[in-house]
Amino acid sequence: MNDWFTVDHIDKDTHIISEYKHWEETHAYLLNGTNNSLLIDTGLGIMNIYNEVMKLTDKPVIAVATHIHWDHIGGHKYFPKFYVHEDEVNWLAGEFPLTMEQIKAFVVEKCELPEGFNVDDYEFFQGTAARVLKDNDVIDIGGRTIEVLHTPGHSPGHMCFYEKDREYLFTGDLVYIGTLFTYFPSTDPEAYLSSIERVAALPVKRIFPAHHDLNIQPPILGDIEKAFTQLKADGKLHHGAGTFKYDDFAIWL
Repeated sequence: MNDWFTVDHIDKDTHIISEYKHWEETHAYLLNGTNNSLLIDTGLGIMNIYNEVMKLTDKPVIAVATHIHWDHIGGHKYFPKFYVHEDEVNWLAGEFPLTMEQIKAFVVEKCELPEGFNVDDYEFFQGTAARVLKDNDVIDIGGRTIEVLHTPGHSPGHMCFYEKDREYLFTGDLVYIGTLFTYFPSTDPEAYLSSIERVAALPVKRIFPAHHDLNIQPPILGDIEKAFTQLKADGKLHHGAGTFKYDDFAIWL
C-alpha cells in the first residue's frame, strides 16, 4: 500500500506525515533545521516512515516521541538517534505496562491494513536513547530551537514541544479533537490538569496534535482546561469516573 502515508506542508521546512488509514489517524511532524531535522513521533510502524522522511530532508534526522506508546514510536527502528523523556526510559527497556497482545489488538482495530502486513510480526520498539530529556530542555536543530515541556497526564513522561519563534505547539496526546484518554493505570488525571494549565498559558498560533483533525484552533486549550477544572471541582477527576463529552473533545477517566 504505497498510499499509506499522507504528507502535508505547514511551511517550507515543517511537514506532516499522517496515517489516515488507521483509526488512530496519527501525525508525525518533521521540522527541518540547518544542521538537523527533528521528527516528532514516528507513527505506528505498520509501514516504513523512513522513506517518506527522506523525501523531505537531506539532513541527519533526530527522532523524538511525545511519549513511549506504540503509535508514536513505531518508526523509531529506522532512526538510530532518538531522544526520550527521563520518566519513560524504562518503557524502552522491557517495562512498558501493556502486554504485546494488548498492543497488537490496538494496532489491528478498525483499520484497513496494508497487504503483506502481519500483526504477529509487530514489535514494540526497545532501545537506548542518544539523549534523555527533562523539562525545559532545548533541542537546537540549527536556526530553530524547540523547547521540551514535560506534560504528564496521558503518560508519565509525556512531552509537548514548543517552538517559541513560530508559536507552534506540538501537543502529542495531551490535546487533540476526539476522546482524550486518561483512564489507563499509567495515566494521571490530576497531572493532566496541571499540564493543560501550563500549555494553555502559552502564546500559541498553531496547534499540531498527534491524532485526528488538523483543523484544531488554539482556543481548545482553554476549553480543555475549563473542562478538567470543572471535573476536579465536581469531584470527578479520577479513574473510573466515566466519559464526559464536550463540543470538540471528550475526556475518558
